[in-house]
Amino acid sequence: MPLYFAYGANMDAAAMALRCPASCLVGRAELRRHRFIIMREGYASVVRDPGRSVWGVLWELALADVPALDRYEGVSGGLYVKAYQPVAAVGGVKRALIYLGRSATPGVPRPGYLEAVAAAAGAAQLPAAHIREIRGWQRGAPA
Repeated sequence: MPLYFAYGANMDAAAMALRCPASCLVGRAELRRHRFIIMREGYASVVRDPGRSVWGVLWELALADVPALDRYEGVSGGLYVKAYQPVAAVGGVKRALIYLGRSATPGVPRPGYLEAVAAAAGAAQLPAAHIREIRGWQRGAPA
């Protein structure tokens, strides 16, 4: 079962239980040398930034759940691409699947999306500074 790092809507345990019922939450994790953005399509992504980090949650992803997750992430339509990145978690650095937005152009979040991501980040007890950063995208790229 591969590890999967979620930093957006898939941090929500209830939503993931519906999308990927055989997958298990592992805990918090940190993707170093990246920063959180909302891309022009209105969804979360991450981009390289050597001085920053993105917090999220790590899932143990059942292989049977991968096709559903690919569909949700719009892989076949080109919204996201799959990659493997090192993430820091309890027990050390681990290699995890991550979905990267194809667009690095900043945008405005879709209605209700950012609130759900921030709520999931709070439920996962991610650092308060990271939750503030997420909320800072409410009207587009933070100043």
